[in-house]
Amino acid sequence: MSVKQFQVTFDCADPVRVGRFWCEALGYVPPPPPEGFAAWEDVDREAGSWFACSDPSGVGPRLYFQRVPEGKVVKNRVHLDVRVGTGLVGEERLAALEAECARLVPLGAVRGQLLLADGENESCLNMQDVEGNEFCLD
Repeated sequence: MSVKQFQVTFDCADPVRVGRFWCEALGYVPPPPPEGFAAWEDVDREAGSWFACSDPSGVGPRLYFQRVPEGKVVKNRVHLDVRVGTGLVGEERLAALEAECARLVPLGAVRGQLLLADGENESCLNMQDVEGNEFCLD
């Protein structure tokens, strides 16, 4: 069986705002508008109802943000783990998690609970994006 490409889709109220947050958080970039157009709004009158971005290196999945009428009401069943502490342990890992949290909070993220290493799992920090979608700094 061959490996499949996939994108991660977010339902949200403000796709552009949520998408731009994730661009900053992950170093992703939105695609440029097609040749001959200055902005996506010139191409698609519904451009504010969606936003897309991708890893400029081509390694990570594409992210797609779509406007939906209903608000978020329960905890996400799937979330992103932003891998900022890979290979780090103890105080060094905690420092990496805290540094990334300090970078993301001014962008609109909300800090959640710090879960300390327990012998089986390394420390991670629960957070929320600009619309309350849960993610972890891991």
